[in-house]
Amino acid sequence: MSSFKHVIDQPHMRPSNRCGKFITGKMSCAVLFTTCWFAFLGCEQRGEDEAEVLARLFSGAGAEWIDMTYSYDERTIFWPTAQPFALEVVSAGTAEGGYYYAANNFCMAEHGGTHFDAPIHFAEGQHTSDQVPIDRLVGPAVVVDVSAAAEGGPDYRVDVGDLEAWEAEHGRIPDGAILLLHTGWGRRWPDPERYLGTAETGPYAIPELHFPGLHQDAARWLVENRRIDALGIDTPSIDYGQSTLFESHRVLYAENIPAFENVAALDRLPPTGAYVIALPMKIAGGSGGPLRMVGVRPNSSGS
Repeated sequence: MSSFKHVIDQPHMRPSNRCGKFITGKMSCAVLFTTCWFAFLGCEQRGEDEAEVLARLFSGAGAEWIDMTYSYDERTIFWPTAQPFALEVVSAGTAEGGYYYAANNFCMAEHGGTHFDAPIHFAEGQHTSDQVPIDRLVGPAVVVDVSAAAEGGPDYRVDVGDLEAWEAEHGRIPDGAILLLHTGWGRRWPDPERYLGTAETGPYAIPELHFPGLHQDAARWLVENRRIDALGIDTPSIDYGQSTLFESHRVLYAENIPAFENVAALDRLPPTGAYVIALPMKIAGGSGGPLRMVGVRPNSSGS
């Protein structure tokens, strides 16, 4: 299987600008996936057309689809001051007509479990949940693994050196990438004491938060030197637990770069070569919301 770096180094696959993933101008998600799968799976040599490639992709024959979302239930982790998930059963039984009928109400804060941060969450006037373009939520995954370093201390922050080290091994972070920070914190889910640093709730729990995040200098470096479409992390926040100013949020969101938090299964994605589809609930005027996120990893054999 060709590496992702090899694919984007091809003249017809080079990144162009923030508005498009590859090639000049915008491409539809279907064309993006099809073009890349041709390169990954050698479909041109086998004479397959785009429809056949897409059929293999979406049937699961051409790729592994990885669920990167935690389920919502009574164990779902939320910020200590946020309203947790609650499910109210409206119906779960036989209706008057003799058929089975199930329906529920649910209530929760926007920011809990695997969720999406719209830029307006920390940047006035920027995109709300319903305004973030879909092409910012679908794209090639770049996975920076700092799990060994984070294991040495819960307040670890991913810095510019971590990003530069990744590029030294894998090549430049491509324009339009979705940058995912793998700290290894997913192994602690759903134990709030190990994942958050405290099992307490309410404002008095905030000073007790300890988990890794993105250093604000690295956030600035990304904004000034690279053109990522979104950033995700397997912790409760892109800022580390002890942050009081949430600078990484503010830096990225001021540039309309959204984020995904409490991402699951980052250990199942390679550093390059996979794709991410991250579709949040479309809440008009929302600052975020529940997120269903999947990774798409091509089969090396193409079979």
